[in-house]
Amino acid sequence: MNPIKQLVFSHLIFSVFFTTAILAEGEQTMTLILQSPDFVHQGEIPQTFTCDGNDSSPALSWSGIPKNTKSLILIVDDPDAPDPAKPKMTWVHWLLYNIPPTAAGLPKAVDSADLPAGTHQGKNDWKRTGYGGPCPPIGRHRYFHKLYALDVELPDLHQPYKAQLERAMAGHIIGQAELIGTYQRQ
Repeated sequence: MNPIKQLVFSHLIFSVFFTTAILAEGEQTMTLILQSPDFVHQGEIPQTFTCDGNDSSPALSWSGIPKNTKSLILIVDDPDAPDPAKPKMTWVHWLLYNIPPTAAGLPKAVDSADLPAGTHQGKNDWKRTGYGGPCPPIGRHRYFHKLYALDVELPDLHQPYKAQLERAMAGHIIGQAELIGTYQRQ
């Protein structure tokens, strides 16, 4: 075999081996995906999920949970408060932690009694647990739905605020996904 053909053949064999190795590891390098049938990423959140509607939570689903995940965390917040032209704070709308990794999502308008077994809630910026939908005082705001896969199950944090939850999860995040919706009141 001439040297050029041998080099091409060697490169081809290496590429096949390398691709096969990547595919074999694929289960460990899956991408965590968060989505909703109720709105698309960067799209408008329907009014029913806001303070102008039923103030009920949208359905969420996820896939690609990392192999060693022990629990999931969901944080929904708005970094544009109170005015997107001059944001001063991030307003927290929903905190859930210790969602079991076997859960594939949350149904629309989920009630606290219908959360997956073992799921705990934190307090939002209305100082209560549960979902609080978009209710921007001015302008179009972005609502970040962030899902984190952790390598531990957290202890009962007794309805923590976001900062307490973030401290507890620090150093344990093995995957994350984000879904952003927008809303502006008429």
